[in-house]
Parts: sequence; structure tokens; C-alpha cells
Amino acid sequence: MVNHKRRKRLLKLLAEHNAASVQQLVEWLSASPATVRRDIGWLAERNLLTRTRGGAENLQQKKRAFALSSETFQNNIKCFSERKRAIARYASTMCAEGETIIINGGTTTYMMVEFLVEKRLKILTNSFLMAERLLVSSENEIILPGGKVYREQNVILSPFDNDITQHHYAAKMFMGVYGLSLLGLMEADPLLIQAEKRLISQAEELIVLADSSKFSRKAGLILCGLNRVSCVITDTDASDAAVQLLEQAGVKVITVAPEAIPVQMHTTNFNQAFDIQSTAIFPSETIE
Repeated sequence: MVNHKRRKRLLKLLAEHNAASVQQLVEWLSASPATVRRDIGWLAERNLLTRTRGGAENLQQKKRAFALSSETFQNNIKCFSERKRAIARYASTMCAEGETIIINGGTTTYMMVEFLVEKRLKILTNSFLMAERLLVSSENEIILPGGKVYREQNVILSPFDNDITQHHYAAKMFMGVYGLSLLGLMEADPLLIQAEKRLISQAEELIVLADSSKFSRKAGLILCGLNRVSCVITDTDASDAAVQLLEQAGVKVITVAPEAIPVQMHTTNFNQAFDIQSTAIFPSETIE
């Protein structure tokens, strides 16, 4: 097993068992004690685990939880979480193995991470939080645009027009929005408009993940018209009138029933974020 795959597997094992001895990891990873110790040291240096006497532990929740997300993001992901998780699950079934997709930064799209772990995709995302989670827990190839990390919006945005994203084509783009209306997709933050417009132009199909509360939300900025939207995935609480309006505009609408959230879901999803305390500039990069 090559280094990066073995280290991903090691982190997944710690996420499942919380702690493990070197001998346990040797058995689980089919690696030598020397290799396991080197991996523990390498991951500990990058603040991805805690080294212990004779083994390693998963990082404590208080150190890792929500490290890259703002208070707004934390609060938003708790709102209508049963609806968002069902929508995210369905969206993940639309991803074919080996496909190139784009996912924007948002709370509903972030929930797709749980269901993409076992897939093998090429994923371009402007969400550093999503990219890090997928990098640690999956074998997906991750592409990040270069730029500044905006924690409040959970996006990476380049100040340059010739960003790396313009060179990538995707079969599908999955995105969340602030609101929907007959005028199109709506956002309240100009920064998000700037970040998302770049990505939209690189995808063949635009699939919008929007729980039913988004149909009653209004904002002053229009991201794009409904004519650009291929499909909207929402929940069964969406009104018939709202669904019919979208369908009359030529948009395919899929409704899914809200589902219960596992007790450990939020802890599992957020406990593996890097402990980065300030905004930073990152180069464009592809990570496997």
C-alpha cells in the first residue's frame, strides 16, 4: 500500500476506534511496526492525530471541531439538517464512478461528503473544508482553486481572472443557494456570486441542492437564470406550487423525504478539519 493511501486508512481507523496501539495498526494495515511509527510521526507533525505512548489517538473534538468553519456555517448546517442530508444522499447517487464533478461550498453540499467517501471521482471544489474531509477519508482526486480562504463563506476565491478552474470541465456541478425564484438562483453575498459564477461556466449540468425553506427566501443578487439549471433536488415539504413553477420553467425537480440524522454525524463530519487559525493564501493544487 502506498504512503498516502495507508495514511488515509490509518486516520479512518482512528476515527472509528478513537485510539489504537502500534501493534493493532500493524495488523489492520498489514504494515511493519517501523512503517506505522513513521506514519504516526508524519501525521502528528501535521496535526492530524495525537501521538501516544505505544500508539496514536484521534484528535480531541475541542481542538478539531469546526476549525475551518465560521459560527454562521456551524449554525446553518444544523438548520433543516434532516432535509439537507436526504438531499445530499440523493445527489451523491447521481455521481458516476470516474466522473469529474464540481461542488460549491455550502452546508447542504458539504453533507455530500459522507456519501462520497466510497466513490472514486475527480472533484473540483472551492470549499477547503470539504476538500480536506474528502482528502482524509476517501480516494477521490481533489482539485482546489488557488486563492484566499474566506472562512465566513467557507470558500476559496482567487483574485485573478485566469484561475485554474477555467481549465477544468465537469459533467455536473452540485451547488447550494440562498434562495430560488422565477428570476433564478439568488444569493445574498457578492463574494459567493463571484466564486460560483466561475464554477458554473465549467459544468455541463447544473444541479441545485435546495431544501424547501429556500423557496421562501429572497435576496438582492441573482446568480443565474433558471434556464441554466438542469435539476433541483429538494424535500417533500416543498409546496406543489413551487415545484410546478420550476417544472414550467423547464427544470427537473426531484423531491426526497427528510431522514433522521445519526447521533454522531456532526462530530464525525467536523472532527477532522485542520486546526488553522487564520485565513491564508493557497496555491492551486490537485491532491490525490
